[in-house]
Amino acid sequence: MNHPALTSVELGGLRLPNRLAVAPMTRVSATPEGVPTSEMADYYAGFARGGFGLVITEGTYTDTVFSQGYFNQPGLALPEHVAGWRPVTAAVHAEGATMIAQLMHAGALSQGSHYRSNTAGPSALRPGGVQMPEYGGGGTWPVPKEMTEEDIAEAVQGFVTSAKNARAAGFDGVEIHGANGYLLDQFLTDYTNQRADGYGGPIDNRVRLAAEVVAAVRAEVGPEFGVGIRLSQTKVNDFTYRWPGGAKDAEIIFTRLAEAGATYLHVASEGRDWIETARLDGGRTLTALAREVTGLPVIANGNMHNLDQAARVIAEGHADLLSIGRGALANPDLPRRLAAGAELDAFDPAILHPMANLANARQWARG
Repeated sequence: MNHPALTSVELGGLRLPNRLAVAPMTRVSATPEGVPTSEMADYYAGFARGGFGLVITEGTYTDTVFSQGYFNQPGLALPEHVAGWRPVTAAVHAEGATMIAQLMHAGALSQGSHYRSNTAGPSALRPGGVQMPEYGGGGTWPVPKEMTEEDIAEAVQGFVTSAKNARAAGFDGVEIHGANGYLLDQFLTDYTNQRADGYGGPIDNRVRLAAEVVAAVRAEVGPEFGVGIRLSQTKVNDFTYRWPGGAKDAEIIFTRLAEAGATYLHVASEGRDWIETARLDGGRTLTALAREVTGLPVIANGNMHNLDQAARVIAEGHADLLSIGRGALANPDLPRRLAAGAELDAFDPAILHPMANLANARQWARG
């Protein structure tokens, strides 16, 4: 019997040959100005050549004010970024896959921010944990400035402009990054958002910015262009956080974002197994709840290179698609191996380091 992940599926108007997606993974392989490189075209096209129906980019920064998260991160804020991405999307399309750009605003979690004049977030509170040296950071995070309403409007416009640029660069859709502790997640999270205005307080207010971004992007790109959003409870600097209201909070978040115009939801784990981060009280899962309350297709993430778990997630209705990170790095031809019944290569942690991509993009991309 064929693995259920090999069946076709529709994602917000995009018909995909299978349910396997390359998860967004930081690679820090753009130029210092954020322009994609030929190595990136080889890297992304390799996954398409290996049979993945959907390729989602690493996070791309959305403006030149506060959004950039780390050095050598690609952008979609400037004309030169658009020009740089065009060969990448063309290479992926030539191999038969769909490509979506992830739009990311780092907010208070800007790596290497000791080189920057300042950072910004929902509240002037120092983020937990420490910066990651592999992304150019070091030491504790700086205290961000509390964003004014003008700053918030500027950030929303950055998402809008970068979505417009993504369409011009040849992408088939965009995924708004609302997960893993970055700006939109900072507004969603109670301990990083201590605002007293309409963006803070109860979950109905804390989800407001994410909903405004989705609605504004949808208004810009029109009804035919895919607009997804990635969400998570856990973060790059907090693997244990859960939405305080549990399923009730989740229902509010999912419903508001669907009403704002999202065409799919991508529910992510942060370095953890899907079942650990997706399980709710009573045995339900976060991904299944997202499908139930919105009727939208849902992408599940977290250890989906475990093929038995992946089959269960699809067969039991927990999600519609699976995004794979580590397993895709180790097996850029994973869908073809799965179809042929071939074993997967074991994951080597060394290839997860983002800088490793610079030397090995062509090798990995071609399997």
